[in-house]
Amino acid sequence: IDYRLVPAASVEQQGEDIAHALRALLDRARELGIDRHRVVLMGHSAGAHLVALAGTDARYLQAAGLDFADVDGVIANDGAAYDVPAQIRDGGPRARRTYAQVFGTDPVRQRALSPVHQATAPNVAAFLLLHVQRPDGVSQAQALGRALTAAGTTVEFGSFPGTGLQGHAQINRELGNPDYPATAVVDAWLAKLFRR
Repeated sequence: IDYRLVPAASVEQQGEDIAHALRALLDRARELGIDRHRVVLMGHSAGAHLVALAGTDARYLQAAGLDFADVDGVIANDGAAYDVPAQIRDGGPRARRTYAQVFGTDPVRQRALSPVHQATAPNVAAFLLLHVQRPDGVSQAQALGRALTAAGTTVEFGSFPGTGLQGHAQINRELGNPDYPATAVVDAWLAKLFRR
């Protein structure tokens, strides 16, 4: 699925796009051969933030007539905006400018758009948080994992080689390649998730 981009759309609208796209797919599940009982949201980078947000803030799925029970799991692939205020506070000047352009300067809005701050129960039942060795990506994934675990949500991590933007792009480009280590982690997680 796809979503509108900032600045033409707000992050809130992007979250709604994710939920409405999922609803459109589920409404055509029989025609498309989709098993409604085996649904995972997965996204990379900004997409990782959006699927984590949809998996922790019920308002997005509810706006599309869905709820957390319609999604079995979330795979967030190398995101770094799970706690927007922390990213703005801890990032360098360029990161601060970029995140302020996307998420604004209102601390209340920044927290509302942060899966870490929305991860109180309930949430989608299971999360897989993948990351390469970018310091902000690692710390953001760990913070989200702690928040989800505190809420009773099942969380697993996948940590892979790669640094900077090159590693960030590689995990997206290579995921699915049987020789790339993240592929086996995702396959095993999905197999375990759908055994229940």
